Amino acid sequence: MAHSIQDIATVLGAQAFGAVDLLVNGAAEPGSARPDELALAMTPSYGPALKAGQAQAAVVWPDADWQALGLKAAIIAPRARLAMAGLTQLLDRPLAGSGIASQALIDATATLAENVAIGAFSVIAGNVTIGPNTWVADHVSIAEGVQIGADCIIHAGVRLQRGTVVGDRVILQPNVAIGGDGFSFVTSEPSNVELARESLGDAPMIAPADPKWHRIHSLGGVEIGDDVEIGANSTVDAGTIRPTRVGQGTKIDNLVQVGHNVVIGDHCLLCAQAGVAGSTIVGDRVVVGGKAGIADNLTVGNDVVLGGGSVVLSNVPNGRVMMGYPATKMQTHIESYKALRRLPRLLRGLNKR
Repeated sequence: MAHSIQDIATVLGAQAFGAVDLLVNGAAEPGSARPDELALAMTPSYGPALKAGQAQAAVVWPDADWQALGLKAAIIAPRARLAMAGLTQLLDRPLAGSGIASQALIDATATLAENVAIGAFSVIAGNVTIGPNTWVADHVSIAEGVQIGADCIIHAGVRLQRGTVVGDRVILQPNVAIGGDGFSFVTSEPSNVELARESLGDAPMIAPADPKWHRIHSLGGVEIGDDVEIGANSTVDAGTIRPTRVGQGTKIDNLVQVGHNVVIGDHCLLCAQAGVAGSTIVGDRVVVGGKAGIADNLTVGNDVVLGGGSVVLSNVPNGRVMMGYPATKMQTHIESYKALRRLPRLLRGLNKR
C-alpha cells in the first residue's frame, strides 16, 4: 500500500518538506532504496549512500540539507529510533489468515469472542477463554482453562500450559512456552548443593545414601500483563503455589528463561539469553542485558540496568547500573577491569627488581 510523505510524517508526529504528496511503497536503507521507497537516513553517516542512491524521499536527521542530497522530499526525525517504531508499524504487512481453520481442534466448552482467528492444527482445550480480535496462528496449543485477553497475537508453535492468564495486546513470538513446570527438586537429606551454599564451600561433599531428586510440582501458573511481548523460544515457568508474573509493558527477547515464582515488574526489557532464577523479584523499568543472569531468591530494585553478561548474586538497590561477574556497580567494575589490565605490566616491573 502506498503512503504519501505527508501521511507518514503525520503518523510519526514529524515535519515533512518538499514534494509531500510523493508516494512511497515501502522503506529501505539509503544505498539500496528504489525511487518508490522511503530511505531511512537518520544520522549523517548515511549521507554519502543517500546521495549516491536512487531514493527521492528519506527520513533524515535534524538540520540535514536534504535538497543537497538530491531528494525531492524529506521527513525530519529528531528521535530516530522512535520514528522507526512508528514507521515500521505503519508499513508492516497485516497478519495472514482469519476465522477458524477447519483443521483446528476446539473444545466445545471454550469461549471465543468476536473476530478471533484460529490457525490450522491449533488445539484449544476445555474452558479456555479468548478475547476479541485475538489472532492465534498454526500449531498452537492452549491448555485447559487458559485465559487470553483481547487483541493478542500468538504466533506459530506457542504452548500455553494450564494456569496461564494472558492480558490484552500481548504478542508471543514463535515457540514461546508459558507455564511449564519450574525446575524445582529436593532430596530427602540435605544435598551437596545445600551444604555448599550453607558452608560457602567448606563442608565436605558426600555421596548421599538416597540421591533421588523429588519433584516439587508447579501449581501456581503464570500471569502475563497487558502489552507484554515475548520473543521466540523463550520460556516462563509456572509458579509453585503462587503465579509467576510478568508485568505490563515488559518486553522479553528470544531465548530468555524466567524461572518459577519470579515476579518481573512493569516496562522491563530482558535481552536475549538472559535468565532469571526462581523466586527472584525484579522491579519496574529494569533492563537486563544479553546473557545476563540473576540468581534465585534475590530482589532487584526499580530502574536498574544490568550490562550484558552480568551475573547478579546479591540484591540490587533502586537505580543501580551493574556490570560483571559477580555484578558490581558499573564504576567499580570499570576500575577493577582497568586494574586487571595493568597487572601484567606491574608484574613485569616487580620481576625486574
